[in-house]
Amino acid sequence: MSKNIGTTQRKAASKKQTLRKLRKYAPLYLCALPGFLYLIINNYLPMGGLILAFKKYSFAKGIIKSPWNGLSNFTYLFGSKWAKIMFRNTIGYNILFLSLGTVFAIFVAILLNEVRKKTAQQVYQTTILIPHLVSTVLIGYLVYAFLSSTNGFVNKGILEPLGKEGVQWYTEAKYWPFILTIVQLWRSFGFQSIVYFATIIGFDKTYYEAAVVDGATTWQQITRITLPLLKPTVIILTIMALGRMFASDFGLFYQVPMRSGLLSSVTDTIDVFGYKGLTQLNDVGRASAAGFLQSVLGFVLVLTANFIVRKVDEDSALF
Repeated sequence: MSKNIGTTQRKAASKKQTLRKLRKYAPLYLCALPGFLYLIINNYLPMGGLILAFKKYSFAKGIIKSPWNGLSNFTYLFGSKWAKIMFRNTIGYNILFLSLGTVFAIFVAILLNEVRKKTAQQVYQTTILIPHLVSTVLIGYLVYAFLSSTNGFVNKGILEPLGKEGVQWYTEAKYWPFILTIVQLWRSFGFQSIVYFATIIGFDKTYYEAAVVDGATTWQQITRITLPLLKPTVIILTIMALGRMFASDFGLFYQVPMRSGLLSSVTDTIDVFGYKGLTQLNDVGRASAAGFLQSVLGFVLVLTANFIVRKVDEDSALF
């Protein structure tokens, strides 16, 4: 009998404590509610449309009544003559962007850390962050202002004054891997640099003070203190980036090249392929299959990378 009374009292106390916490944090829950609703509506409700990847969608019949076609949409995706090109472009560009972007972002973050004036630091951070906030459509027209064959700055302001013939940039595919890489680095390095910079300024200053006392140079401080301490952050951000290894920035590969069909061999990625299948062929099923495949492959890649990292260094794993 006494045990039952004790159990009842503990449950009542636990319930009171839970209600007390709910009242205490109610304002925070209310603040988080709009973001939570947006996440549900924008990210999770559309996931019901994944069934379209396994259907031969008919606009007349709708999602539910459209006939199932098994893995036919995926078979077409892999059997298309563009399959090899779009997978090569998607994976190749992402590896290039990830490797160069990480190195460049860390380099800029270390430079920011060497700036001693707070005002100058803030100005530099704001300046390098601006490209990250600019619309891809606007960036596309900015690139066009440089590369236009008729009035572009590169042709009219550089090549022709030097006595060289202007280049038809939007018909020559060989230049675009370099152009897209430069544009992507310019857009993304600012945000990544600030993330690494925020990590660096959180390091214990006594490490650097001890290094100065021992006569270490700035280069030695960077290579033997800063970079080793940055390793966990680099690993976590890399694992997160691997989740989008089979995705691409649609605006970068579609808007920046001005939708030029002559550049498809170097600009068609899985995202662009899915969009073209939806808008040009009205094939909802195949476009959905491309998106579904991206999600599954990205999920598996993140789990695999995290598993490997956990085996090597458990403290650096994402989960």
